[in-house]
Amino acid sequence: MLVSEFDYALPPELIAQHPAPRRDASRLLHLDADGRLHDLKFADFADLVGPGDAVVVNDTRVVKARLAGRKASGGAVEIFVERATGPRAALVLMRASHPPRLGSEVFVEDVSLKIVARRDDLYEVEFSQDLDATLERHGAVPLPPYIAHAPRAEDAERYQTVYAARPGAVAAPTAGLHFDDALLKKLPVEKITLHVGAGTFQPVRMQEIEKHKMHKERYAIPPDTFQRLLKKRVLAVGTTTLRALETMALTGRAEGETDLFIYPGFKFRIVKRLLTNFHLPKSTLLMLVCAFGGTDRVMRAYAHAIEQRYRFFSYGDAMLIERG
Repeated sequence: MLVSEFDYALPPELIAQHPAPRRDASRLLHLDADGRLHDLKFADFADLVGPGDAVVVNDTRVVKARLAGRKASGGAVEIFVERATGPRAALVLMRASHPPRLGSEVFVEDVSLKIVARRDDLYEVEFSQDLDATLERHGAVPLPPYIAHAPRAEDAERYQTVYAARPGAVAAPTAGLHFDDALLKKLPVEKITLHVGAGTFQPVRMQEIEKHKMHKERYAIPPDTFQRLLKKRVLAVGTTTLRALETMALTGRAEGETDLFIYPGFKFRIVKRLLTNFHLPKSTLLMLVCAFGGTDRVMRAYAHAIEQRYRFFSYGDAMLIERG
């Protein structure tokens, strides 16, 4: 299966640069089980949830994972903390004019980061001070690369779900950004955790998608929650929630790491409905959505969304997909 099968042309002006005025003020495109499309408001979402449903959300919390550093020589280094591996250790992405060498140090204000190993495109680093404290003092909200402005006070609040509780993500589970407290109170909500990693931004570099390997992400699902879900019609809020649930259904493990790559042909075991935003062309997230809803149906829905001027990506509108 080729990456080119998941491409589409998106007018740049449809990439949402700011959130909607209210969390529930986005639009909602409903792709029903018969393949019909319905243009709705997100405020209508509760009307689509029945008494036998469970709305499963990812309660991860985004940390200030983006750091501005410098080499000993003075050269600038952009650092993106992919995930913590200890109180003073992490796997990070680094962007610099010349890649830092193993054993060298980079500096973020008064904190030094020693590069101890390389894992593909990630660096294993040791911080001279507590990692969490460093991110809180010197970090910035890690907005996606397609959002053009620098992080603002608005982003610190809105690039975070209202139910975010467990720090560890470097990207928001964006399907959840549409919910406010009032809407949540109307829904049968269950909570799980998957700490979204930087791999969510990584392009598929292979022409054949089967050769792509996902970065690992940590997840945790309370076993009693999973048992309750087996008796419900599961509506996953976001691709991260879906991947965590399907990983447990596939492996039987309630927590751990997942590098599950879902693309057309995958056999879904537990999730029946998916709420998600509109995703980048050729991305693993679009491949997952096509696997869930059917490639032809999803790509037709995307064409409709473009024609109807929906807003795309993290701060954009939402889509509810029913499996056929």
